[in-house]
Amino acid sequence: MTTLEAVESEESIAAVAYLLNLVMRRVPGSVLIKKFSDTAKVFMNLLAAQVNSGSTAGLRWILACLSTLLRRQDLTVWSFPSTLQVYHGLLSFTVHAKPKVRKEAQRSICSVLKGSDFMFGDLAPPHHPAAQSTARFCIKEIEESGGGGQGTTTLHVLGLLKDVLPCFPVSCVKSCCETLLRVMTLSHVMVTACAMQAFHGLFVAKPNSAVLTGELNAQIITALYDYLPNISDLQPILAWLTVMEKAHISLCRLQGSLCLAHLPRLFSMAVSCFLSSHTQLMAAAAETMKVLLRECVAPFADDIGVFASSSPSGPASYICKMFRAVEDGLTYRFHASWAFVLQVLSTFFEVIGKQAYPAMKQCLQTLCDLRETPHFAYTGELDRAVGMAVEYMGPESVLQAVPLQIDGTEEKFDFPRSWLIPVIRDHVKHTRLTFFNQYFLPLAASLKNRALELAQSGRPLEAKLYDTLQWQIWTMLPGFCTKPTDTAVAFKAIARTLGTAISDRPDLRLTICQALRTLISKGCENEIDRAEVSRFAKNFLPVLFNVYSTEPASGESAAYRLPVLDTIKVYLTLADQQLVCGFLDKATEKLKNAESSEFTRLSLMDLIVAMAPMVDELSMNNVFQTILPFLQSKDHHIQKKAYRILEEMCGGEKEACRHFVHKHLEVMKETLLGSLKTAASPAKRPRLKCLIHIVKQLSVEHQQFIVALLPEVIICMKEVSIGARRNGYTLLVEFGRAFLRFYEDSREAVGQYLALVYAGLTGSVTMISCTVLALTRLVFEFKDQMDISTIEQLLQNICLLLQSKTRDVIKSALSFIKVILFIMDTKVLAQQLQVLMESIGNMRDDMRRHFRVKLKNIFTKFIRKFGFEMIDSMAPEEYHRVLVNIRKAEARNKRQRALKRAAGGSESEDETPKQNGDSIEEILAETDSDEEVNEKTEKVTKKRIVQKSSAWLKEGEADEPLNFLDQKVAQRVLATKPEMKKKASIKHDFPVMSDGRLVISQGAKDEQLKDSEDEANEILEEVGVKTKAAQKRKFKTADDDDEEMQTDSCYKAGGSGIHRQILPKRNRQYGAEYKSTKGQGDVKRKGKLDPFAYVPLNKSQLNRRKKAKICGQFKGLVKAARKGAEAGHRLRKKKQTL
Repeated sequence: MTTLEAVESEESIAAVAYLLNLVMRRVPGSVLIKKFSDTAKVFMNLLAAQVNSGSTAGLRWILACLSTLLRRQDLTVWSFPSTLQVYHGLLSFTVHAKPKVRKEAQRSICSVLKGSDFMFGDLAPPHHPAAQSTARFCIKEIEESGGGGQGTTTLHVLGLLKDVLPCFPVSCVKSCCETLLRVMTLSHVMVTACAMQAFHGLFVAKPNSAVLTGELNAQIITALYDYLPNISDLQPILAWLTVMEKAHISLCRLQGSLCLAHLPRLFSMAVSCFLSSHTQLMAAAAETMKVLLRECVAPFADDIGVFASSSPSGPASYICKMFRAVEDGLTYRFHASWAFVLQVLSTFFEVIGKQAYPAMKQCLQTLCDLRETPHFAYTGELDRAVGMAVEYMGPESVLQAVPLQIDGTEEKFDFPRSWLIPVIRDHVKHTRLTFFNQYFLPLAASLKNRALELAQSGRPLEAKLYDTLQWQIWTMLPGFCTKPTDTAVAFKAIARTLGTAISDRPDLRLTICQALRTLISKGCENEIDRAEVSRFAKNFLPVLFNVYSTEPASGESAAYRLPVLDTIKVYLTLADQQLVCGFLDKATEKLKNAESSEFTRLSLMDLIVAMAPMVDELSMNNVFQTILPFLQSKDHHIQKKAYRILEEMCGGEKEACRHFVHKHLEVMKETLLGSLKTAASPAKRPRLKCLIHIVKQLSVEHQQFIVALLPEVIICMKEVSIGARRNGYTLLVEFGRAFLRFYEDSREAVGQYLALVYAGLTGSVTMISCTVLALTRLVFEFKDQMDISTIEQLLQNICLLLQSKTRDVIKSALSFIKVILFIMDTKVLAQQLQVLMESIGNMRDDMRRHFRVKLKNIFTKFIRKFGFEMIDSMAPEEYHRVLVNIRKAEARNKRQRALKRAAGGSESEDETPKQNGDSIEEILAETDSDEEVNEKTEKVTKKRIVQKSSAWLKEGEADEPLNFLDQKVAQRVLATKPEMKKKASIKHDFPVMSDGRLVISQGAKDEQLKDSEDEANEILEEVGVKTKAAQKRKFKTADDDDEEMQTDSCYKAGGSGIHRQILPKRNRQYGAEYKSTKGQGDVKRKGKLDPFAYVPLNKSQLNRRKKAKICGQFKGLVKAARKGAEAGHRLRKKKQTL
């Protein structure tokens, strides 16, 4: 503060004030309260001295300091006149001529009124003590300036009110709103827009009744109808709709019943917007109505209750008026906006359809009549609207209003309302399953009988129509099974029919299985429903077992088997355990039968896999004894299924599964070790999964079991099956976690485990490669439990493998190095850098060529970590060209990314379509009044575009003069130039060639490698956590050399095939240039050949094998020529005789 008083220059004052502003935010509030008088006096003197200065920086930071000072004061300080005097001094700068000063002052006022410390305490007052004086200041400034001239002061005050109006008490809010409405009568476009912004800010702030009462909110809504813009004035009408939407939402929060009374008028006005020629206005009006329905009507839907008739009384009458207004939009004069009308109707059905069915019945009939109109263009929107009615009213109510008109006795086969069937299928849920039993089930049966009758009478086409209809009706069943309201009552009536259809109707099997799965997973939410569906498990499961275990006939599709098995698994979750045990015992007995076919045996094993986790321990023991011989079967299908059964029993979540594993652990260890040599490759995945479940339960005395299994698991790193490799990696990690359980010291545990894995490095070539891959995963997983010296020693040993003559070993070693680069600290890795470079340099030439892509990737990571100079100095000479190429590619990618960022940031608003958000500022972006003026002196001055008049006057229609005494004359003042439509032009930055083709240059593909997430994904693929996606081999047309790849295409059309020079369309027809413009035939053209047929010379015509073909072609030409010559001769002879 002493420095601030001592300095004199404007720059020094600005600098000190800026520093003081930063410091004051961190000064304790008690200090600012104690020094308030002296500090405020200094600031006010500086403001008085700087008010007329040319620089704005000092004023801005002094105002910010003053705001911080005022915010820290206690409530009692605001009762002193001196405090209000300081505040009024700050308030006076809110209408300053300098934009930056004005903005800072307005921000400071908002922070004082909203963010003072005492406003957040337990004894906080409802309003700031300075709120009333702020409101009086705003009203006074508006009344004094009015809308005269440009009305700049009024605009500035309106900008302030936009933020502070919700901070005023209700009396001040009422006075300010009256002032805003008066100033809007001036029909000044900018003033009206800013006033609308102020109203929008008030409603969006969600004020309570102490700020805005429900009556005052309703009065503002009523008053705003007098300032309704013209529908052809796009931006103002959009802003008006947004303000009215927020006003009604605010009124709903304050007084819901009053809001419902005001909604019909707004809906009528919004529907009239559908007559506009602006699609944007139609969409905005529809969105406004949808938001109001969800925000203002939906919360009161249950309180309103079911409508007694189509013309109810009370609050329901308001909803009827709203619905009738939207329903009028289905008339023909609104045909251009039917898509938006149908969207609003869809929301009506969603929000209030359940209660308002009597009032909406007629609308459903109208929609169906429209749907049957030929060439109706909005079938998708209409189907969605009817679908919403089906979903929320229920299919029973919808079909009462619009019957299906299908009963199986039709004489005509057009079925005009068959479109209702897929609509009901896609939207029905949470309804009565009894309705399907009573209505659709008999209908499907009658349609099936009619189809059989027509087929027997020799009318297959009509029979196919009825068969398709009955099948479509059955497809509704899964929807009816989605959260039905009467499962306990309705399921027993349909259970027998479903069981019979599963056995006898293969065409309905998939649909019924889907319905059962849906009913069990989504329809049994209480115990009564679960018990009812579970009661029929003894009936459904045998039927499903028989269907699954029956071998399909030759030529019959087996696609139904997997859905049937899924249905069995889902139904088993509800079935009684004793029932499942009985089924499992029967399946086990059939499996022991030697006369069973292979298909039957495999099917039974699939069923046992599904039932095994659901039974008790005794049944599990019986199954385990049964499958023991199959674990060593030579048939890999049988062996794989046996391991799947064991996997399910070992991995079950029930307590019986855990007891079984614990009790039979020794037996399973001996079994799995004994079947090691006979395990087939397809059985590896479930076998490894069994071991994963078992290892999780091992203790320290089972360490030798892990040691015995380790070689098998390491070899699985090279398995063909992706699932087997993934399970192998997972089992390796589980081994490591088991060792961590065995030893108290984690580093000792990992060391013991790695010592066992190291033994694989002394085996065969395949074993060495697999061991390196295993070590890669273990280092990645347990790096935190490993010493740095261990990792360094391991890295040095892996580097020795780079001199191997086997590609698999080198490939695994390079993967290890890539992972080390990712996980190892840069400082530690730098110590091993020389060893790495020497090892890579000592690779054989053929290996270096084969793995050039991997090496380039590794060198790229080296350069990113340590820089080009260090790597270039350490790398062997034969790699220098590669390193230079990488440096150029990295620099090129960096430049391209910078250019893309610059291009993305410099796109002008004219090139990108504007998106209207929720805020009024975005909607009124074209009419924003404040401009930021850059006051820094520049060498090149920017030309300011002189704006034309921002308002237009719409003349009278139909050659009638404009009546200025009309009450709605204000709607003739437009902010948009009338009869001017902006056409959005689609622009692109691609160059166009002379023949019309686009030249699209390919961007850099290495950019993704820069992102850490992509690099992490790449490392996860290397260590087996993620599966590598199938990659197509890419052929490059250019070698990797020192030349920089060009990014701009230099392509020129020429050659053959797709590279041919495309001629203009008018020249593609040969001889078209010789056609006569006055009559038929050809004419001679000056400077061109005669219009005769010329035979081109081609050396392929000398081929002896094509002699007959060529002779035939020439004979045809000669024949045609003779025919033409004879016709010409006859014509000449005829003319001579005449």
